[in-house]
Amino acid sequence: MANLNKVMLIGRLTRDPEPIPSRSGGNAGAKFGFAVNNRKLNQDTQQWEEIPVFLDMEIWNRGENKQADRVLQTLKRGQQVFIEGHLRMDTWTDKPENGGGKRSKIVIVVDSFQYLERREDGGGEMSAPRPQRAVAAAPAGRPSQGGYGRSNGGGQQGDDFPDDGGGYQGGGRAAAASPANPDDDIPF
Repeated sequence: MANLNKVMLIGRLTRDPEPIPSRSGGNAGAKFGFAVNNRKLNQDTQQWEEIPVFLDMEIWNRGENKQADRVLQTLKRGQQVFIEGHLRMDTWTDKPENGGGKRSKIVIVVDSFQYLERREDGGGEMSAPRPQRAVAAAPAGRPSQGGYGRSNGGGQQGDDFPDDGGGYQGGGRAAAASPANPDDDIPF
């Protein structure tokens, strides 16, 4: 029987990350709130409405990979990020004064994340640098176009989407046709 537990989300932090202390000192991980929007058609007004979904997230330091420390240092409430992770079900029993019932909630454990917007910290430096996207140079007199309606450079002529500073890394061609042989401009 096949099994898959994978989550990919784009949304915003709803609260600043908080450290999860380790028993040996330092931080074992971090937890934060996250929100994504679902769209729903309002039957009365026939208008699309954004319905927020609020999620609890956790990220852990694993060996040399100190992602939780990076989250604590660089992410703040309101910042937009792309998250890949998996679901985990937490269960517990309430205290007797709260009824003593069984409770549960789903937590998303973050495996990796990408910054989707720049964050300025006073001095104008980016808080967490991203690798630059490759931009293919177009021959003179021809617009630069990417595969599937998106160029690697973003914000160029022929783009179907405005450059929002996003972390989009693929989908476009790596190089444009050479000026000497325009027949090399094949989209596949």
